[in-house]
Amino acid sequence: MNFFRGVMGGQPAGPQPTGAETIHKLCDRVASSTLLEDRRDAVRALKSLSKKYRLEVGTQAMDHLVHILQTDRYVLCVYENAQKQEEDLGVLFTDKFLADSENVTLLLTLLEEFDFHVRWPGVKLLTALLKNQCNQVQGVILVSPMGVSRLMDLLADSREVIRNDGLLLLQQLTKGNAAIQKIVAFENAFERLLDIITEEGSSDGGIVVEDCLLLLVNLLKNNSSNQNFFKEGSYIQRMKPWFEVGDDNSGWSAQKVTNLHLMLQLVRVMVSPVNSPGATSSCQKSMYQCGLLQQLCTILMATGVPADILTETINTVSEVIRGSQINQDYFASVNAPSNPPRPAIVVLLMSMVNERQPFVLRCAVLYCFQCFLYKNQKGQGEIVATLLPSTIDANSISAGQLLCGGLFSADSLSNWCAAVALAHALQDNLTQKEQLLRVQLATSLGKPPVSLLQQCTNILSQGSKVQTRVGLLMLLCTWISNCPIAVTHFLHNQENVPFLTGQISENLGEDERLVQGLCALLLGICIYYNDNSLENYTKEKLKQLIEKRIGKENFVEKLGFVTKHELYSRAAQKPQPVFPSPEQMLFDHEFTKLVKELEGVITKAVHKTSEEEKKEEEVKKTLEQHDSIVIQYKDLIRDQDTQIQELREQVSTLSLNSEQMHNQITQQQSQIQQHKDQYNILKLKLGTGLSSSQGEGAHVNGLHSEELSQLREEVEELRRQHTLQHTQLSDKDSLINTLVYSHVEAMSFLVSCPTSLSPRSLLPLQEECRGLREGHAGLEQQLASAQSTVAIEQTEKTKLQQEVQESKKEQDDLLMLLADQDQKILNLKQRLRDLGETIEDEDELDARDQFGEDDDEDDEEEEDEENND
Repeated sequence: MNFFRGVMGGQPAGPQPTGAETIHKLCDRVASSTLLEDRRDAVRALKSLSKKYRLEVGTQAMDHLVHILQTDRYVLCVYENAQKQEEDLGVLFTDKFLADSENVTLLLTLLEEFDFHVRWPGVKLLTALLKNQCNQVQGVILVSPMGVSRLMDLLADSREVIRNDGLLLLQQLTKGNAAIQKIVAFENAFERLLDIITEEGSSDGGIVVEDCLLLLVNLLKNNSSNQNFFKEGSYIQRMKPWFEVGDDNSGWSAQKVTNLHLMLQLVRVMVSPVNSPGATSSCQKSMYQCGLLQQLCTILMATGVPADILTETINTVSEVIRGSQINQDYFASVNAPSNPPRPAIVVLLMSMVNERQPFVLRCAVLYCFQCFLYKNQKGQGEIVATLLPSTIDANSISAGQLLCGGLFSADSLSNWCAAVALAHALQDNLTQKEQLLRVQLATSLGKPPVSLLQQCTNILSQGSKVQTRVGLLMLLCTWISNCPIAVTHFLHNQENVPFLTGQISENLGEDERLVQGLCALLLGICIYYNDNSLENYTKEKLKQLIEKRIGKENFVEKLGFVTKHELYSRAAQKPQPVFPSPEQMLFDHEFTKLVKELEGVITKAVHKTSEEEKKEEEVKKTLEQHDSIVIQYKDLIRDQDTQIQELREQVSTLSLNSEQMHNQITQQQSQIQQHKDQYNILKLKLGTGLSSSQGEGAHVNGLHSEELSQLREEVEELRRQHTLQHTQLSDKDSLINTLVYSHVEAMSFLVSCPTSLSPRSLLPLQEECRGLREGHAGLEQQLASAQSTVAIEQTEKTKLQQEVQESKKEQDDLLMLLADQDQKILNLKQRLRDLGETIEDEDELDARDQFGEDDDEDDEEEEDEENND
């Protein structure tokens, strides 16, 4: 103990040992001391020295500390302290600790101890290991039995410090590992975390709520399995209370802002555009049904909400409504609490075109407007309608008026945002592209109004800022693409084509190359979607103009500038417009899709000669004719398929009837066998005597007369059914032959089609015909089987009829024999009466027999009484 006093206490006289020597002696004492108190003091001394001699303590003491982990668990705190050093040393010592994976397994076992001085340092140690070597520690924990479950138990610890540090541990553990994320989720993590958030006060809670939200984001982001589990577990409904804000939104703490920001981020994770469309749609539906979307819209229109929360709320609402018709319809119905009430869309657009609003807020509003119009033709029509003359209301501000105002304002960012927003109102909507051609603008007093299309080209030709021109060019390209009428309107202005060719042919600086490329794209669209209705600007004349003034190769090179721009690649990555500065706001995500679609076809269209164009037109016409004929034959085949299906149903019915008839024949055969047996019995009884033969004959005669009559009726019914089924089968054979003949004609036509018939149109039809032929072959087999069954049944029926006839003949002979014998008996009785003999009738004989039996019984009773006496 004097040694430790020398280390920890005052300075003894004489030369002092160096730090390395002291650490070496302490390590020896840790390894060799037998008393727990000595080892503990040595470890505490190492802990103190590790603050000054980090490298020396870590290098010399590591193996000793790891060695005694199994027996002296208090050493955890010392080792954890050793990890709190510079990053490179921490990684070095972590690698040394992880050299044996059993060390991590041992650490997981120690975490099961309830002792605070063991469990808490163990949590902090494992967290440090994960920070330094996350992937390696994750791999060991993943294969360790019940490894994740042991860590999940930390969330149930009643000591808040362990629970809170357990949250930090799980945050590190779940980073970038989908397998561990799934295991944690299925260990009831969602339920526990949401309970903790509620207990801590939701958005008003402290940093513990923040840690829970960060862990939830780790578990759900880019993990479709956990997202589905979260939705199916009805946890989305539990998020709604997080966003219930009061009327007084002043004085939000920094922690509340952080918490609410993470809560909004969690909602976005569930409806992110990068998720599968089905999963996103399902979550969007749940958010509407539980009222979460309505609650978010309430925050959107509330006053006093911090700017960064308002911006993130707008982005969140954007993705909750994106592509969901019911959510988009609800958002269109939301009004701001103003007097008079204004639609939320109008209020947001006012912020977008206001240059005094923050840049990130304006980007968020643009994203919200884009998501509102995404795959929403109804909403697109409503926006365009606000620009049409018949719907303009001078007493109110509409979305169309705000877009036009932003389109022609002095602020280039407003120009770009308004142009992109209006382009989204036309995206994949030919009707609205044509409707927008009707929009007229009053430029100044005393001058006639000009069309919106003309005004856009006028501003474009005035040489405004690059951002403004890029926005207008994107709008024009979106507008006239796949709309020949809009192309004609654009070309009708005699100044547009010379302006475009002049812009493309000039040798301008780097900043203007993007504008040149977009001008080339616009001119290429005028060629590709040209219907040749304007004589001066047909496809061929525009291509000649390009070859003469620009050059085809130069034109294609300028067109390629668009996709090579660095900002093009950034915009193509995700739908949300995120830009570091307003000057870099040049490309729209949906427009990048249009460029990718058109660049190749425009390049081919420019290089085609007039002869190739004519051949292509002829091929198109031929294909259209063939497609029309193919459609007719498809309709015919579809009808035939319906008829074949009906035939199959009828064959099934006939098979069922045939089976029933077979059962009836079996029953009749059984009855005939019974008749045969009865007939044989009659033949035997005929030899026993005239009296018994007479009685039995009369009985059998009556029995067979009744059953034979019934048998004749059943045989007649079977004959009628057979005749009817034979007729039906004949009709179906005729119809099938007709269908086969029609199929042969269809296939003959397809074989005789010219080679120019598109394989894309021909292959599905051939597959359909092949399927029909196979179905027809199967049907023929079914019919052959049914006919074979009917033939067999017909043979059995004929045999049965022969047996019935033979049985009938034998029974008739028997009846005649019985009748002859009856007559002979009557004659004999009459002769006996004539001779004076007394003849008793059958009734008297039966009575006498009955009386005799009674007398015998009385005699037996008297004998029994005598014996008893």
